[in-house]
Amino acid sequence: MSHTASLLFAVAAALIADSTAASPPTAAMSVAPSKSVHARRDPVLRLKLLPPGPDNPRNSEAAFIGLKDGRILMVYSHFPRKQGHDESQCYFAGRFSSDRGKTWTLDDVCIVSNDEARTGNVMSPSLLRLRDGSIALFYLRLNGPLDDRPIMRVSADEAQTWSEPRVCISGDEVGLYILNNDRAVQLKSGRLVLPLARHDDLTKPNQFNDYPRTLCYLSDDNGETWRRSKTELSGIPASGNRVALQEPGVVELKDGRLMMFCRTHTGYIYRSFSADGGDTWSPAVRYPGLFAPVSAAAIERIPKTGDLLLVWNDHTGVGTSASSPYKGKRTPSNVAISRDEGKERKG
Repeated sequence: MSHTASLLFAVAAALIADSTAASPPTAAMSVAPSKSVHARRDPVLRLKLLPPGPDNPRNSEAAFIGLKDGRILMVYSHFPRKQGHDESQCYFAGRFSSDRGKTWTLDDVCIVSNDEARTGNVMSPSLLRLRDGSIALFYLRLNGPLDDRPIMRVSADEAQTWSEPRVCISGDEVGLYILNNDRAVQLKSGRLVLPLARHDDLTKPNQFNDYPRTLCYLSDDNGETWRRSKTELSGIPASGNRVALQEPGVVELKDGRLMMFCRTHTGYIYRSFSADGGDTWSPAVRYPGLFAPVSAAAIERIPKTGDLLLVWNDHTGVGTSASSPYKGKRTPSNVAISRDEGKERKG
């Protein structure tokens, strides 16, 4: 998971705002962020939100959704004490924007407390507008060192209240699953897909495995029941050199296939394809031309144009440069657009 101490908001709200009708800001909502940077000839407005503090060392893993009244809701992982590790106490806080993401409310609204987790840790939210108009919230609930499973809640009143938590993975499949923020998707068929990396080592009980089994959980009844995909990607390519396929994401392509993308330790992003809605997957291979450190990428479809947007840390040439300041770091942040379903990119 990301160790970002503060949120750099750049493109997510703009994507959501494209698909919603924006309402004018009110006096109560039009609060400027602490700092903004708008470089000359740079069309991206960058807002540095939620800087950490002495009793709030980390704010990270956010998700955004457009509400029916035109506002944008941001839900993020808020770490309220001295520690900001992935396993530290954490809950979900929310803030709102009424001007397409340019300004945000200053006060947090508690979306989900951490009382439901034995460790006091819930993190990595995904927000998804379901086909029936309700909003689904997915997240991880850490109940122990090797029990980290995705949870689903639903709101029928635009995120004012939420249903009781529903565990997406049954008790006989308990494990340490990683579901990144903003990863849950609903396909054109209505199927819900959760791309996951399972990190507990079945051959060595009570141990974390850096080389996870990468898979999906699927639901065809709006989240009432879930089942595991038939394929689990082990990260062992034909060459025999093992690859850690971590923090997977999924995007539906126009031809109906799904493309999964994963971070790795190899200096490349890897990808795999499914032609049956996420049940079976091709062997994972390098994504041509996409170089990256050990950091998660994001690929989303832009509602207004239908193009794919890629957000990642572009390390083209970094691995072969002994003097690069970016070597081993999750920087710089880059965006690129593909108009041919991920075959080529412009950015």
